[in-house]
Amino acid sequence: MKAEIIAVGTELLMGQIANTNAQYLSKGLADIGIGVYFHTVVGDNVGRIKEALEIAKSRADLIICTGGLGPTQDDLTKDVLGEVLGRPLVIHQPSMDKITELFARRGALMVESNARQALMLEGSEPLANETGLAVGNALTQDGTHYIVLPGPPREMKPMFEHEAMLWLQSRFQGLQPLHSIILKFAGIGESLLEHRLIDLIDAQTDPTIAPYAKEGEVAIRLTTRAASADEAAVRLKPLEEEIRSRLGEYIYASDDLTLEEFIVRKLGDEGRTLAVAESCTGGQLSDLLTSVPGGQGAFVGGIISYTNEVKRDVLGVPAELLEGEGAPGAVSTETAIAMAERVMELCGADCGLSVTGVAGPGEAEGKPVGLVYVGIAVRGRQTEAVELQIAGNRSTVKLRASKSALYHLWVRLKS
Repeated sequence: MKAEIIAVGTELLMGQIANTNAQYLSKGLADIGIGVYFHTVVGDNVGRIKEALEIAKSRADLIICTGGLGPTQDDLTKDVLGEVLGRPLVIHQPSMDKITELFARRGALMVESNARQALMLEGSEPLANETGLAVGNALTQDGTHYIVLPGPPREMKPMFEHEAMLWLQSRFQGLQPLHSIILKFAGIGESLLEHRLIDLIDAQTDPTIAPYAKEGEVAIRLTTRAASADEAAVRLKPLEEEIRSRLGEYIYASDDLTLEEFIVRKLGDEGRTLAVAESCTGGQLSDLLTSVPGGQGAFVGGIISYTNEVKRDVLGVPAELLEGEGAPGAVSTETAIAMAERVMELCGADCGLSVTGVAGPGEAEGKPVGLVYVGIAVRGRQTEAVELQIAGNRSTVKLRASKSALYHLWVRLKS
């Protein structure tokens, strides 16, 4: 079963709103075993909507349209679909009654165009709109299945969940939903990870392997079709074990957690606390940690020691490390270690994490852009520092340095 989602609305093409409906519908369809092969976005234009529908008819078994069901003259989806299928539009009386009652209750004038929201394709099944006025449609013609949903997510989601899903499940028996597990990696780039797994990726059938990356993190999604979660687990286990045998040292989670979410959870589960001292990241590391809900039990605070004066006078980094002939300087292993130890003590934390480096755009202390040192202090253990050379512009260096700091803290905590 091949599905295509057609989102109708010029505002989508202009970038005024994001097409979140396609993402939501794709996931919902995958959950019941229907694969989405195509996403199409088309403006409020009769000719282009018709062309999109004709193309979709040629390559998809299920076509879901969202948007263009409102009362105005540019809400064209049902009109064009009716033309393509040779079906007139008729009034769905329960929806018409709902619209009429709403205007009467408000004491507002109901103009003729409002009745457009009660139109449906002749012979189709109405899909009730719990949170809005425009009725949806579902029908099958010439072996192709059509579902028409409103555009606003607050109307589309309930209609899909409570109406369209039931319609689909009543017609397609024996669908095997997709089941996935996600392995999250840190400390390894997407290209190297793919290189280490290229033979598995090239040979994939079912289960499938899909690598994807964000800054400082890489993930692999393993997916199979199965009638139950237990059956899927049996199918996925050998592939997961093989990947773990090759890259287990980089896997920090088998769930879709960001690195900062994982670190906060880990510290909380172990009853430990963390404080951070930042220089070149300028608070970005703290921002990542405080973006995790409920993280205040693990992250106690930090200091943005952007200048040498703050490093010296607030953190208490020895002056001889920062300046003077023969001093290692602010961007150094020694300073990173001192920052991590001092912030741990000042905040009374169990762990201290520091970042100092050159974010750019120019050199500092004669050291190149992207040179970063991360200090990792854990109470009762010797403090360590890691040297990094990070490529990218200023914002990239700051984010990658923050993510790298979290990765190296994880490596230290598990050793």
